[in-house]
Amino acid sequence: MLLLISPDGVEEALDCAKAADHLDIVDVKKPDEGSLGANFPWVIREIRAAVPADKPVSATVGDVPYKPGTVAQAALGAVVSGATYIKVGLYGCTTPEQGVEVMRAVVRAVKDHRPDALVVASGYADSHRIGCVNPLALPDVAARAGADAAMLDTAVKDGTRLFDHVPPDVCGEFVRRAHAAGLLAALAGSVRQEDLGALTRIGTDIVGVRGAVCEGGDRTAGRIRPDLVAAFRAEMDRQAREHAAGLPSAN
Repeated sequence: MLLLISPDGVEEALDCAKAADHLDIVDVKKPDEGSLGANFPWVIREIRAAVPADKPVSATVGDVPYKPGTVAQAALGAVVSGATYIKVGLYGCTTPEQGVEVMRAVVRAVKDHRPDALVVASGYADSHRIGCVNPLALPDVAARAGADAAMLDTAVKDGTRLFDHVPPDVCGEFVRRAHAAGLLAALAGSVRQEDLGALTRIGTDIVGVRGAVCEGGDRTAGRIRPDLVAAFRAEMDRQAREHAAGLPSAN
């Protein structure tokens, strides 16, 4: 399981660089613009320059509307700015067909510029609160569009978490559907250390966190701390060892 950490700017990216041995992907977002809020192109470039060259950078392009052309241009801007994972939050897509249309445009825009970039179709565990595509439809949307990964996050950051809306067994079905379609499966949404046992058992490929590695557990007011990143990774590694050994999880 890969660990994706989301700094909100260059200063936090430098903190991520201090913890580079403990993380796998540095994710650029702007939390005050939403769950998958897009940051500025120059911030993507600066963060790409700030973190070790062997650490891939991902970038969100926003909680996007059903506007394929607009979203495709935003995605191209992210990959041109140095991101190798391009995450699209299908916030404004109310049907799978709309999601496929947006993601096909993104895949073409991104892959025409950089064929080895990875495109991530992101949905929301709390989709019922905003009226967007059902979480279990996301793997099919991503596969039909030619994307590389399907992801779930939470849209409304009100203290509820991934498993509050999509329990572990349903997340497991999401992962199974993604893998059956040849996709990576990524899960996020106020994930904490105590969730790692379940995330490991269901075969999650990428876990995304911010609040869990911020001071005070606060994704907006807190700042990422290298020691919290290291502690989160240590628990990930412990869960992976126990799972490989067939031991029951403590979580």
